Amino acid sequence: MAPISIRRVTKAFGKTEVIRGVDLEIENGSFVVVLGPSGCGKSTLLRMIAGLEAISGGEIAIDGKVVNDLEPRQRGCAMVFQNYALYPHMTVAENIGYGLKVSGMPSSERRARIDTVAAALGLTDFLARKPGQLSGGQRQRVAMGRAMIREPKVFLFDEPLSNLDAKLRVAMRIEIRKLHQRLAATSVFVTHDQVEAMTLADRLLVMNRGVIEQVGSPLEIYHRPATTFVAGFIGAPGMNLIEATVTADGLRLADGQVLPLDHRRYPHLVTETAVTVGIRAEAIAIGTGDGIIATFDFAEELGNGRHIHLEIASTSLVAHIDSLAVFAPRARVPLVISPRAIHLFDPVTGRRLPEAVVEQIPTAVASFGEPLPA
Repeated sequence: MAPISIRRVTKAFGKTEVIRGVDLEIENGSFVVVLGPSGCGKSTLLRMIAGLEAISGGEIAIDGKVVNDLEPRQRGCAMVFQNYALYPHMTVAENIGYGLKVSGMPSSERRARIDTVAAALGLTDFLARKPGQLSGGQRQRVAMGRAMIREPKVFLFDEPLSNLDAKLRVAMRIEIRKLHQRLAATSVFVTHDQVEAMTLADRLLVMNRGVIEQVGSPLEIYHRPATTFVAGFIGAPGMNLIEATVTADGLRLADGQVLPLDHRRYPHLVTETAVTVGIRAEAIAIGTGDGIIATFDFAEELGNGRHIHLEIASTSLVAHIDSLAVFAPRARVPLVISPRAIHLFDPVTGRRLPEAVVEQIPTAVASFGEPLPA
């Protein structure tokens, strides 16, 4: 186990800067997930921690020791890749223990370590098989075992579940989480899949174009996104974003309709200020009378609810509802939106506007769904 400190790290390929001054402290034993779209620099950041990419500027320290000039094998990291990279001619046992064999560990000690790791990953019955005789999930566990057996200070996962089908991805997420609970090793996991990110992370890091947009717990990032990028990227669907103008009555949309606003939350906002309004899909309810009116486009059936796609003020809007109500195309649909569900962002910078009253974000739930006391 070891903390990781990343200080003002940059990376450029020629004139193209892909990592732009990243600062990050990863606590000892934590599970940090780096999330972002393709090309945002998340895998490059992971490879720089591992020593597989040289940094262009800044400093990386592992367990208090600067590792900028150390070879990958000297950093105490074990990396699990998207590609399993197993030796096809070797058995599972030989694949798992290969690193120890190269290091010269006696065969009896090596075999004991292989048996321990295989038992932890449920691979005991497969030790004599070749990789070609295994399922995708089993091969991924072998790759994880090969990393585990080195007893590294740091685990680095580079989109390790991308090649698995949906059912196996769920199973392997559970395996990885259990593995972390058992070993308590510092872990950094890179993914573009927000379900993986939300379910695995102790701390979630959202990257965009080589910079960190926000760091926090999954619930903090979901309920209080720091930027419009995070708001639109996190969630399925992402947060609805609508342009509006502050008035004494609320938030005036381009079509003249007014959304409710609790002015006490934003005492420094002045009237006629342009803002970007954020609203989660699940915070929108279907009304029964007058109020905010949207135009129905189509619905997506989800089994446990529906996403209805609407249009308001020439902007697309998605609402998640449990109702089985049927709407005709272009029907007028009344909406109910609580002022507490409104998020406001600066339309120029995309940054979240400061609030005078910050509602507490739930951090845990007790048995039977009762919130734990603060």
